[in-house]
Amino acid sequence: MFHTVTRRLKLLFSKNPVLFQTITCAGVGGVLFTVYLHKRPDLAHWSVALPVINAAQRIDKDYKPPSLRNQFNFVADVLENVEKSVVNIELVMPYFRQTISNGSGFIATDDGLVVTNAHVVSGKPGAQIIVTLPDGTKHKGSIEDLDVEYDLAIIKCDFPQKYPALKLGQSVDIRNGEFVIAMGSPLTLNNTNTFGIISNKQRSSETLGLNKTINYIQTDAAITFGNSGGPLVNLDGEVIGINSMKVTAGISFAIPIDYAIEFLQNYEKKDKKEKRVTPRKYIGITMLTLNEKLLEQLRRERPIPYGLTHGVLIWRVIYNSPAYMAGLHQEDIIVELNGKPCHSAKDIYTALESSSDSSLLELGVIRSGAKFLIKVTPSPSL
Repeated sequence: MFHTVTRRLKLLFSKNPVLFQTITCAGVGGVLFTVYLHKRPDLAHWSVALPVINAAQRIDKDYKPPSLRNQFNFVADVLENVEKSVVNIELVMPYFRQTISNGSGFIATDDGLVVTNAHVVSGKPGAQIIVTLPDGTKHKGSIEDLDVEYDLAIIKCDFPQKYPALKLGQSVDIRNGEFVIAMGSPLTLNNTNTFGIISNKQRSSETLGLNKTINYIQTDAAITFGNSGGPLVNLDGEVIGINSMKVTAGISFAIPIDYAIEFLQNYEKKDKKEKRVTPRKYIGITMLTLNEKLLEQLRRERPIPYGLTHGVLIWRVIYNSPAYMAGLHQEDIIVELNGKPCHSAKDIYTALESSSDSSLLELGVIRSGAKFLIKVTPSPSL
C-alpha cells in the first residue's frame, strides 16, 4: 500500500515539478516558522482577530421610528423653560376698572423684580399696575424705577411665592441671522410668541431718530402692542432684548438687554431714599423717527405724501392719555412741533422736558394723506 502511494506521488511530481517545489517550500517554511515561535515565548498566545457576524435582530411589528417633531422642535423646548416667567401687565383706573395700557414683562431677578417698557406703565397718575402671572393669578405692582428715554421700567410685586427669573444674556454676543423668539402676553393672552431671526444686531438709533446712545436690535419676529415689554430670547433661553415696537411687517425693534442689565445694576446701587421715581412730562404715545427707507416701506401700505421727507410715526396711543384725549391716532405722522419742522422723536422728548405745567404742544400731523393741527397738554407720567 505504502509503495503504491509512493509510486503515484513520484509520477505526479515528475509530471508537475512546480507542484513539487511549492509543497516543498511550504513544508520548509512551516518548520522554520515553528522554530521561530519556540524562540519567541512572547508570541505564544498570539492570535488573529476574525470578523464577527451578528444575526439581524427581529423587528418588532409595533416599532416606530423616532419622531422628528420631538428631535428638532427646539423652539418648543425653549418656550417650555421660559414662558413661566413671562407676565402680562395692565394699567387700570381703580374706580372704573378701565384698562389704560396693556403690555408684557418678565421676571428678571431672584427677588421678583419685573422688567418692562416704560411706555407700558407710565400712564395717568393714580392708575394701578396689575401683573398677571402665567398661572392666572393677579398681583398689584408698583414702579420702582423708570427711564422714559431708554423706555425701561422696573416693577415690584409682592408675590406669595418665589418664581424663576429668566437668564439674562449678552447683546454683544448676538449675530445677524440668529434665531430669536419674541414672547409676551397681549390682552391677557398668556404666552403669545412669534419666531424669527435677527435682521440687524446694531441698528443705529441715529438712523431711527431715537435715543442716540442705543443701538437697537432689528428682528423680523413680529412685536405687537401686547408683547411690547416682553423678552426677546435666543435658543439657549437667554434674554437678549426687550420687545419695543413694530414699524411694519418684518421690521420690529428691541432694546438690547445690556441696557436693561445696567439699569438693574444702577437700581440696586441706589439708596432706598433715592428709589423714588422723578415725575416726567408725558403725553402717552410711542414714537419712531422716519427715514427714507421706512417712508418708502410705509408708502406701500398707506397714503403718505411723496413730498414728505421727515416726521415721527405714532406707533401707539395709550388709552385715556393726553394724546388720546387730544385726538391723536395710531399711525399719525408728526411733521411739525410748535410751528417748526419735527425731524425726530428726540425733538418731542426735548420739548416735553422743557415744557411748563401749563404749556401746550402744537403738533402738525399727517393722517390718511391730510394734515391736521392738534394741541396736546402734557401731564406728569406718575
